[in-house]
Amino acid sequence: MTLSILLWLPLAVALLAALTPEKVAPRAAFAGSLVTLGVAISFLARFDLGASGDLQFVTDEVWIRQLGLHYKLGIDGLNLALVVLAAFLFSIALLAANLQHWERPKLFYFHLGLAQSGVLGAFLAQDVILFVVFFDLMFIPFYFLCGSWGTGDRVRATTKLVIYTLVGSLFMLAGAIALGIIAAGDYGRPVTFVVSELQRLPLSQDTQEWIFLCFAAAFLVKMPSFPLHGWMPDAYRSMPLPALAIFSAILSKVAAYGFLRIVLPVLPGASRHFQELMLLIALASVLYGSVMAFTTTETRLVLGYSSVAQLGFILLGVFALRGDGAQGALLQMLNHALVVVPLILIVGLLSARSRGSEDLRDMGGIATRAPILAVLFLILALATLAMPGSANFVGEFLILLGVFKAKLAIAVVAFAGVIMASVYMLRMYIRAMHNRVGERVEPRELRWGDAAALVPVVVVILFLAFYPQAALERSQRSAAGAVAGVRGAGPAALPKPGAATANLVGQAP
Repeated sequence: MTLSILLWLPLAVALLAALTPEKVAPRAAFAGSLVTLGVAISFLARFDLGASGDLQFVTDEVWIRQLGLHYKLGIDGLNLALVVLAAFLFSIALLAANLQHWERPKLFYFHLGLAQSGVLGAFLAQDVILFVVFFDLMFIPFYFLCGSWGTGDRVRATTKLVIYTLVGSLFMLAGAIALGIIAAGDYGRPVTFVVSELQRLPLSQDTQEWIFLCFAAAFLVKMPSFPLHGWMPDAYRSMPLPALAIFSAILSKVAAYGFLRIVLPVLPGASRHFQELMLLIALASVLYGSVMAFTTTETRLVLGYSSVAQLGFILLGVFALRGDGAQGALLQMLNHALVVVPLILIVGLLSARSRGSEDLRDMGGIATRAPILAVLFLILALATLAMPGSANFVGEFLILLGVFKAKLAIAVVAFAGVIMASVYMLRMYIRAMHNRVGERVEPRELRWGDAAALVPVVVVILFLAFYPQAALERSQRSAAGAVAGVRGAGPAALPKPGAATANLVGQAP
């Protein structure tokens, strides 16, 4: 079984579901997502731990020979868990969507299927241009999901989302094209955009730096990171909840993953040069996101700003430029994604019990009449606090360990983010579940369908809390390899253009 089946299966199912009656389309889309999850798990089961640092299940076909483009897919320790995670969380989101009624359901589920293929393509792509194509493709369905099925001022939200992401994508496309052409030209070789080949063709320091900024602009917008998060509040307020759950959990991780897959290995000198700048941006995101999360009463924005803070932690791990930091960043990508999806779905459940309000001031007092919902919510809230014994603790410990070794002062300040996370999540839980019953609140327990969407994610969270090694042992070699070329990289460490390319083969830049 090839990775192409995993990649294109969600889109194929979405197209078939679009041909079925409207009542059948939602169930067909969900069933297809379960098949996709089964295929992803089959690759997980067949993954060779002994070769976790090498690409496996590789598909490599020439796409456009004249342009040097390859249709190259592969799995290693960097993307294995993220691919399975994406398949799992899309299934959860589609199940949650099945519990609601949507206008034009066939089109709604088609966009979700297209988005899943785009996400899987971005994670699997081993060619820079192919990555850019899927990176942009995965955002297109969300423009329509927000603009057509969103709430509130959805036109404004969609417009800002398009402008921000389009500008970032144009910078990245320019950088990607320059990356392949300049690298090949310096060494007199045919143009290539395959990541493994570009690693063997190091660029000059000046060229690396401006290409780095092009990629960073796109990734920081889409994570989002402070101060490039301007699209986030409006998008979070307007996007339908099942789509928002996927958007917050998965699409932001593709941007963080792009730093590990492309930027650090291919642009090591620039990554080292801009390390302090990126760490400061990450630290600002942690502090700003945490402060905003406990000053707003809009439940969606509490989760939105907490995501800014959590992505800041992930960025800290990436630009610690150490193996332990990179491993912590990968584990934290899983932790945040697994937590934010059920939390966003719980926002919908709380809103339904508060006559449509998503404001914390209109909630409260339902814990005793909805104990199962209260327990699940509490587990999710505690999972974000980096308490000892949780997977979040392991992820943030590895990140801070890497940052301590790299920049002690930044690590010390970043501890404030850990403390503030406990403030905003416990505040959200207490105000939503305890105190007096709000005037507009109708206390009631979970339905079976709601429990079916929440419980599997909570089970996975608890599994990783007791056995985080399941993720760590598969990512260790690849995480170390992603940052290996950056350690000590600089202009003096880079071979000069025109050096014998035979000496570059098999060596890290």
